[in-house]
Amino acid sequence: MKNIFKISLLILMVVFVGCTNQLESNRKLCFTPPSGFNFEIVNKTSGENLFTNGTYQSNQITIIDLSNNSKVPFTFIAENGQNIISIHTIGWKTEKINYTINIEEKAIFSLYVDATRISDGCSYTEFNEVAIKNSDFEFNQNTGIYKILIP
Repeated sequence: MKNIFKISLLILMVVFVGCTNQLESNRKLCFTPPSGFNFEIVNKTSGENLFTNGTYQSNQITIIDLSNNSKVPFTFIAENGQNIISIHTIGWKTEKINYTINIEEKAIFSLYVDATRISDGCSYTEFNEVAIKNSDFEFNQNTGIYKILIP
């Protein structure tokens, strides 16, 4: 009888400790970083990437935060002929941003994002509004890339 009691007690402890660890583990894994914004600059007529064909160089890009005229960090990804401007600073907090993306000191397009960071047990970002102005564009939902169409 004592052995059955000990075994039952041991099983209950394992189950409750296992559940506590599982719940704690789920809390730690419940974090989703905000999605980055990726842009490909292409010729509107031919669809050719304007960095790949040499029209623009990556060192000519500047991104300016219009709220304070400061430069915004970005990454230029040059792989397999797909040259992408990538911004990963948006949505880490609740914010509204207004950026202008310039190449050779010329504004190519403007980006407005209204983002809300949610932290109710699981952290994630809701993008309430994303607007690209001063340029035509196409958004590919499969790749997450905005194709900016330059005349």
